[in-house]
This record gives sequence, structure tokens and C-alpha cells, in this order.
Amino acid sequence: MSKACEICGKKPLPGCRVSHAHNVTRRRFNPNLQRVRVVRNGRVEKIMVCTSCIKSGLVVKPS
Repeated sequence: MSKACEICGKKPLPGCRVSHAHNVTRRRFNPNLQRVRVVRNGRVEKIMVCTSCIKSGLVVKPS
């Protein structure tokens, strides 16, 4: 399962973890993905969507 939003395509970004002593190691900033039931093309599907897409109303949930 990929760690990318199926609506906007948001995916993990590389970065650095910096300690108090300024030791730098690599890390990943993962998007906040949720498995959501969505109406898509008249059918209900479960897709991985980031929370910013859910909050902005880009996802239509079944009633």
C-alpha cells in the first residue's frame, strides 16, 4: 500500500531529525492518511485520503 493520497497525490517528504546536540539523521515526514469510504463514479470505494482533503470537502462520503 502506497503512502500517498489518492486525491491530491501528497506523499512522504525527506527531512532531518536534529537532536539537542545538533546530530543530524535522516527521517521522513509522512502525510496524515486515513482510509475513508467515498462515493466515486457512482460506487462506494475505500481509498487512502489525507486529512487536508477530507477537511476541504474534496471527499464525498456516502449517506
